[in-house]
Amino acid sequence: MTQIIAVTNQKGGVGKTTTAVNLAAQLATAKRKVMLVDLDPQGNATSSLGIDKNSLKATLCDVLLGKVRLSEVVLQASNKNLFVVPTNSQLAEVEVQLVNMPDREHRLAQALESVAVDVVIIDCPPALGLLTINALVAANHVLIPVQAEYFALEGLSQLLSTVQIIRERLNPRVDILGVVLTMFNKRMVLSEQVQQEVAKHFGDKMFTTVIPRNVRLAEAPSFGKTIYEHDKWSKGARAYKKLSEEVAKRLV
Repeated sequence: MTQIIAVTNQKGGVGKTTTAVNLAAQLATAKRKVMLVDLDPQGNATSSLGIDKNSLKATLCDVLLGKVRLSEVVLQASNKNLFVVPTNSQLAEVEVQLVNMPDREHRLAQALESVAVDVVIIDCPPALGLLTINALVAANHVLIPVQAEYFALEGLSQLLSTVQIIRERLNPRVDILGVVLTMFNKRMVLSEQVQQEVAKHFGDKMFTTVIPRNVRLAEAPSFGKTIYEHDKWSKGARAYKKLSEEVAKRLV
């Protein structure tokens, strides 16, 4: 059975795309077949893998509108086990068009029905709109990156409420896989305080691994590479390797 993970947080700048891309890459390195779905109109996950999002003939946009099949837009990354469903800024227009379409909340789930991979990771937009709802309807699991900063938990109650509503009305399978703390600076008291606060709220749903602030991790997307291709010995790479191991255990 394909495991589908929606990586989501309606706050921007929390390391969501970085987590989706590098988690997908590391799971693929562990000999799993992994598909990364770029559901964010910014298309940063697409660009992070060195794909020119503006030169694509067809993208996820066309799939959601029923113009092409998913198999027609899937690209292979440099890792032979990692596949990408790319997108670009046209996806913002697609979200508006979906409002009046039948099964509007199920378009992504329908597209993923025939996928033959071990894990699908969906990089969601920083909003709780129709695109994110499509991801939650398609997913088995939700992974929530939370930045180690003031107001880290702000808005998360709304996300958790949305997940609960989706579970009750549209997708009873979806659950919270876990919460991962990102941009963690162990030298700062604030990071430690946020870690304690998040742990208090999420308990054993919180991953043990924390993702550090790391220059190599931040600069990798500008080279169109995952952190493992850019600097596999960096703190960021080691952290995402540990996170992937934790995720794999929870998927069993």
